[in-house]
Amino acid sequence: MKLSICIPVYNFDVRELVFDLKKEIENNKIDAEIILIDDASEESFTIINSELQKEVQAFVFLEKNIGRTRIRNLFLNYTKGDYLLFLDCDGQIISNTFLSSYIQFIVNNKGANIVYGGRKVANFPPDKNHRLRWKFAIERENPPVKQRQEKPYLCFQTNNFIINREVLEKIPFNPEFQKYGYEDLLFAMELKREGVLIDHIENAIFNNDLETNEKYLIKVNESMESLAKMLQDKNLKSNLTEIKIVKAYNRINEKFLIILFANLFQIIKVGLEKKLLKGNVNLRYLDFYKLGLLLKEMR
Repeated sequence: MKLSICIPVYNFDVRELVFDLKKEIENNKIDAEIILIDDASEESFTIINSELQKEVQAFVFLEKNIGRTRIRNLFLNYTKGDYLLFLDCDGQIISNTFLSSYIQFIVNNKGANIVYGGRKVANFPPDKNHRLRWKFAIERENPPVKQRQEKPYLCFQTNNFIINREVLEKIPFNPEFQKYGYEDLLFAMELKREGVLIDHIENAIFNNDLETNEKYLIKVNESMESLAKMLQDKNLKSNLTEIKIVKAYNRINEKFLIILFANLFQIIKVGLEKKLLKGNVNLRYLDFYKLGLLLKEMR
């Protein structure tokens, strides 16, 4: 089987990631290609990464940013592999058999169409200014493989997964959602609706770029905008009912508490943000913050 390694690039130095992948490809004589698509990064990063043009099969530089979902679909136009392996540009390879582990699983499991390998962050906490994103990753985002296997669709992420080319051609990412947030779960739930199984294995990459608390809260706001847009689409709403925050929203909606809760959130929003920006907080505060933002967007 031929493997296409697909890395969407945006404002990050991907040289280490590419060279680590090339090393395993060459050492193990893997039939693989590396394709990079830069989503209109700042000039400083395009200059840094441009040296990789001679190291990969294709490096496409987009003049205009097209977003998280469209860029993944775009890889179908530049790849030749039977399977596509998608990696976030801020990932770091932590195993010298990373590619081989995916390939071996596919070979041993002929019916496998999509496989998620997982994500890791540092075991020790970073400084308080980066603590919130790390805490969310440790407590919520990066469960062990056994737990992921119990909830294969809800635990799917797009940072590190391999997919059968024919499946992606049949079920592409929804191009309407370009911003950060829930596009991975929307894709997973569409796979579930179509009866496509997601397998989970222990083959993680390391998250090499934790955001500051402030930057992470901006992304949280963006994610709630995206989720609200999804929920307002009648054709998509039914695919999202298993998501924890959607369940909470639906419970409030059933009890006609939306206005009361939304007004309360407006009163405490600034204080809640200050608490979250300190980093080392109970994640229930983050849950409450997300719910308040979602209610605001849905009103």
